[in-house]
Amino acid sequence: MIKVSEIWRYPVKSMGGERIDAAALGERGLHADRMWAVRDPALGAISTARRLPPLLRCQARYAGDPVCAEPGDAPEVVITFPDGEEIPSSDPRVHPRLSDLVGREVRLEPLPPVNKKERYRAPRETKASLRAHFGLADNEPLPDLSMFSLRKLAELSRYVTPVGSYVDAYPVHLLTRASLAAMKAQTPSSDFDVRRFRPNLVLDTDTEQELPENSWCGAELEAPGATLRGEIPTIRCVMPTRAQLELENDPDVLLTVATRAERCLGIYATVGRTGTIAVGDELRARRSPLPPPPVALVRARATTLKRGVLRAAGALIPAE
Repeated sequence: MIKVSEIWRYPVKSMGGERIDAAALGERGLHADRMWAVRDPALGAISTARRLPPLLRCQARYAGDPVCAEPGDAPEVVITFPDGEEIPSSDPRVHPRLSDLVGREVRLEPLPPVNKKERYRAPRETKASLRAHFGLADNEPLPDLSMFSLRKLAELSRYVTPVGSYVDAYPVHLLTRASLAAMKAQTPSSDFDVRRFRPNLVLDTDTEQELPENSWCGAELEAPGATLRGEIPTIRCVMPTRAQLELENDPDVLLTVATRAERCLGIYATVGRTGTIAVGDELRARRSPLPPPPVALVRARATTLKRGVLRAAGALIPAE
């Protein structure tokens, strides 16, 4: 049994989201998910709480029902700042208020039209900045990204997010309560609150597996009104360790995920059959006849060509 227990929509990338009872699922994912982001003019790109941690202490909600929400047509949002002040996206005060919060000039920006690809461009990364994104020490190697297809890696090296969306890599992010409980069992002193991991769908299962969603990679997940396809495990950056709302900064959260789950928790998914999904829906997993390999084996089976391309790309990234 797989059941939808929570649905989360994030009006502004890297800010606290809102729980909803039901949502439409389209090719871009959950309707009205991540329609706004914060742009850093000095960086020349949108930025996230990886670089600007105070963003996670803000809460975002839509001013009304986001009936129309497409690239180039973002509904108005209302941002609640840590001190309780609420400012809508239509108020020009929102930009200096955000700048004061994060300590540098930034602007709130709606999702651009798909033909404005320059607005999605990625900043120039260095090995040092990538280590900072993933919470790695100077002597630690960069994460193994071979689970991503070469096409997806090429896209994400050129653009901060997929063009037409502000999601990190794939349209939908799934996470089970079983996985959160497994991490909590390893480090009881840490709070593995679901909000740290920012999933779209939180799922309950009746399995005793520690990380049941990993077995859905490559499987179809059929809900009554829509179908998802599990893609790859979600590799974790430093964001789950950041302080947000009433959650404290906690590096042990990422350390536990790295040591116990090979830095992956939850999975990414794409939308097969568009439609609707609601809390309480039961999902049915249709897997291939062969069981999916564990995360380590998925990485180990990466083709020689892909690993060669990744090594060559890594060699081109400057150290600083």
